[in-house]
Amino acid sequence: MAAVPGGRRSGPAAGARFFCTAGRGLEPFLMREVRSRLAATQVEYISGKVFFTTCSDLNMLKKLKSAERLFLLIKKQLPFNVSSVSKGKIFNEMQRLTNDDPESWLNAISIWKNLLELNAKKVKLSQKNANPLKRKVGENDIIAKKLKTAEMQEIQEKKECQVEKQIEEETLEQGNFTTKRDKSQEELQNDVAEAVDTHNQNDLTFRVSCRCSGAIAKTFTAQEAGRVIGIALMKQFGWKADLRNPNVEIFIHLSDIYCVVGIPVFRVPLASRAYIKTAGLRSTIAWAMASLAEIKAGAVVLDPMCGLGTILLEAAKEWPDVYYVGADVSDSQLLGACDNLKAAGLKDKIELLKVSVIGCFVLAGPSCCCLAKITTGALKVVKRAASL
Repeated sequence: MAAVPGGRRSGPAAGARFFCTAGRGLEPFLMREVRSRLAATQVEYISGKVFFTTCSDLNMLKKLKSAERLFLLIKKQLPFNVSSVSKGKIFNEMQRLTNDDPESWLNAISIWKNLLELNAKKVKLSQKNANPLKRKVGENDIIAKKLKTAEMQEIQEKKECQVEKQIEEETLEQGNFTTKRDKSQEELQNDVAEAVDTHNQNDLTFRVSCRCSGAIAKTFTAQEAGRVIGIALMKQFGWKADLRNPNVEIFIHLSDIYCVVGIPVFRVPLASRAYIKTAGLRSTIAWAMASLAEIKAGAVVLDPMCGLGTILLEAAKEWPDVYYVGADVSDSQLLGACDNLKAAGLKDKIELLKVSVIGCFVLAGPSCCCLAKITTGALKVVKRAASL
């Protein structure tokens, strides 16, 4: 069953279908986040993946905190039957991923290009508005030049008036001819535009990244599956394979539960935070823990075993109007946390203390939101009144 409905879609405004990979147990967090942050609809999940539809642009999609990676969905269908089927028949079924429904592939590529184009336009606009003082100086220079050339233009206009009268008389005589010529030029331009679009599709370079799990991984390797699907794409669409620097990457996951095909929206995973210099706890888990604390503006948030401060960083980025305190007994951990705060520009938002756990509760007072790690391997957020 194809996850992308048939028919052409103009772009993200029509609502694009995405899916995110998530760590084990984080699917409910991601489902809540896409609904609240992206106003997503048709939200569903399977183990390790959350599927949703949204009209959000790349800037909004980048804000997802509980997702590992983000993909534009091409197809989602039932798994291949490998129990009593030969290897050749399975490869034929893989080729049908592209041959049976080529429209879904073209729709996904079109939406992917639109997302990149919209993002590029917004980046250009932000760069233009970044330095208003420089822009004003430039505008003043332009005005001065226009004033200097104004007198020259007036002289030229007088001369051009005489020439225009002669041209008008000639164009009246050739009116019928020019009208027909304009129509033919418009038709030619349309044909050229369609040819260019087809040419761009054919010149697309790609790479297939395949992952196999379960019983299907015992039948053939990911490299074999990727090679079969790559050849099918080249035959179907005329795309060219490029393993080093492709225009687009095709991600395929074949398991005992599903077959999923998508396009990675970002080269860098969403879980790789640019503002974290030294990673400690997984950023997605840290954000999930902070979200469970139900932090509100004006609150006091304490992490009594802050380590490298990952939870505090995620919380401070999401809820800035809060007083944060991190404590640890390890000098090396506190130094790493301090470096992370500097890199993230949050040194004035978070206070670090070398204090034991018991000392933390004494300093925090009777009303404090405490982020606690359970030593059994599970992670929890404890919201409690810290009174001794």
